[in-house]
Amino acid sequence: MDILLILKALILGLVEAASEFLPISSTGHLIIVGDFLNFTGPRAETFEIFIQLGAILAVVWIYRERLFNVALNLNRDRKAQRLVLNLIIAFAPAAALGLLLHKYITHYLFNPVTVAGALVVGGIAILLIERYAKASRVQAVDDMAWKDALLVGIAQSFALFPGVSRSGATIMGGMLGGLSRFAATEFSFFLAIPTMFAATLYSLLKEWGHLTLADIPIFAVGFVAAFLGGLAVVRFMLGYVGQHSFAPFAWYRIVFGGLLLLYFHYHPWISQG
Repeated sequence: MDILLILKALILGLVEAASEFLPISSTGHLIIVGDFLNFTGPRAETFEIFIQLGAILAVVWIYRERLFNVALNLNRDRKAQRLVLNLIIAFAPAAALGLLLHKYITHYLFNPVTVAGALVVGGIAILLIERYAKASRVQAVDDMAWKDALLVGIAQSFALFPGVSRSGATIMGGMLGGLSRFAATEFSFFLAIPTMFAATLYSLLKEWGHLTLADIPIFAVGFVAAFLGGLAVVRFMLGYVGQHSFAPFAWYRIVFGGLLLLYFHYHPWISQG
C-alpha cells in the first residue's frame, strides 16, 4: 500500500468535504489541490468524482428523517409533493446543459487558471448580491413556489463552469429571488442530492474502466473522509447562515483566486490532457 497515495486521498477527501457545501467551489479546489499534489490524470479524475458520493451521503444522512417522510407521504402530503416538484424543476436546467456541454467543459475549462479566475469573479458576485439582494419574502423551503425553484435551477447552471461553486450559485440565486439565507441554503442542500448523484453516477459510468482493485483503499479513504467531513460542514452551515453573511467566503475566494492567478502567471500551467 502506497502511504503517500493514501495521504493524498485523505487530503482530497477533506478538501471535498470542506468545499462542497461552502460557497467556494469543490471542483475548483480539487483541481487546484490535485495539481499541487501531483495527483492528476484519469484515475485522479475518477477518484474526485467518486468522493463526491461520500459528501452527498452526508446530506442524505442529516436529512434522513425528512427524506423518509417525503417518500412515505408523497401521495398525500401537499408539502412533500411541492418539494419534489420544485427539486425536479430546479434540477432540469443544469442537467440539460450539462449533457450538452460536458465534453466541452471538461476539455477546455478544467484547469487551475480558469478556476482561479472563476473564484475571483464569484467572490465579487457574492459581495454584490449580499449588498443588493431583495428582502426575504420566502422564509422556508416549504413556502417556495415553482418560479423560485426555477430561478435557483438557472443559477445552478452557472456552476457548470469550474470554480463557480454549485452551493454558492444556488444559495446566491435563491437570495436574489427573495429566499431567506436559511431557505436558500437548505434548498441548496436538498438540490445537491439529485444533482450530485446524477452527475457522479454519469461520470463514474464513463470513467469506471480506469480503476483497478489496487485503487480500492485509496477510494475508500477519500470516500470516508468526504462523508465524515461533510457531516461537520453541513451542520456548520445550517448553524452559520442564520446570523452571518457570506462575505467572508467571498473575500476568501477573491484573495485565494488572486494569489493563484499570480502564481500561475509566473509558473504557467501546462495541460496534461
